[in-house]
Amino acid sequence: MFQKGLKDVVAVHTEIASVDGEKGELRYRGIGVGNLLPTHSFEEVAYFLWNGRIPSEEESRTLNEKMLAGRVLPEHIIAIIDAFPREMLLMDAMRTAISAYAHADFTRKSIEDQAILLTAALPVIIARHYRNQQEQPIVEANPALSHTANYLWMLTGELPNDVQVEALETYLKLTMEHGLNASTFAARVTISTESDITSAVTSAIGTMKGPLHGGAPSAVIELLEEIGTPENIRPVVEKKMTSGERIMGFGHRIYKTEDPRSILLRDTCISLSGQDEWLDLATAAEKEIIALLATYKPGRKLYTNVEFYAAAIMRSIDMPPVLFTPTFSAARIVGWTAHAMEQSNDNTIFRPQSVYTGEWID
Repeated sequence: MFQKGLKDVVAVHTEIASVDGEKGELRYRGIGVGNLLPTHSFEEVAYFLWNGRIPSEEESRTLNEKMLAGRVLPEHIIAIIDAFPREMLLMDAMRTAISAYAHADFTRKSIEDQAILLTAALPVIIARHYRNQQEQPIVEANPALSHTANYLWMLTGELPNDVQVEALETYLKLTMEHGLNASTFAARVTISTESDITSAVTSAIGTMKGPLHGGAPSAVIELLEEIGTPENIRPVVEKKMTSGERIMGFGHRIYKTEDPRSILLRDTCISLSGQDEWLDLATAAEKEIIALLATYKPGRKLYTNVEFYAAAIMRSIDMPPVLFTPTFSAARIVGWTAHAMEQSNDNTIFRPQSVYTGEWID
């Protein structure tokens, strides 16, 4: 049976994550993200996706040591990044730098240790090329900071506050994994040839670069900036609805009810109420927009998607749009590497068929 783009074709059995669009559920290894994420750090959730268990104190200590080691880029990687043209896109810089990890000191490590090192290194790669682009001095990694806090530190050179770290970390944990999406499929196809995890991640980054997959929530930020203040929510949104404009940040092609990721991001924003005006505006806007959608588009069941609150968080920490997809990738690399590890443990090469539709010339 032909399914264009392999839509709805089951190609993988996985124990890593499940996405149920009808129920609005996202589970990491069988546990609902709402039960798992609030009480565990980025590092702990990553370990859970890689290994299927929350790390013990000793395992956490070992993981932290390996993550800190991964923040120190090899000299040849630094030289490559610093040689990039300033106009080179961040996603291209990430893909090229990651591909250069295929060296002896790296390849002799276990596949899990390679996953840890690449996950730790990717934010450093992003920050280094970004600051080179901005012609700003490089900010070295701070071993006293968590993975998320250190990423913000390297980007800005300023210690982030707790509100910024909590909001961004929630986003990063929620976007680590989301089933067999395009970039994850690319990673699994690559590793299925018995290639290496570096190649798998390189393939995934190249796939994430495409706007149909790794598109940034820039339009949502534009909406929130146009609204500006709570009293402008209704007039701005009503004007867009009556003119037939799409309200960005609402509706999802998979989830037919509320996106579980948006629920957790909303809860985080509410818990930080009064500490950031953009997060406050987002929660107020969502409530008003949902009511307006029910009035203007009855029966459509348009709910908030993850991009809405992702945009609010990115705006609240003053993250420029060029960093949105790279930051998404810095989270999703956990899922890519978890799938690469799973594929390599029970491998069959992907080899779908094609049907020739051109002319026959005798």
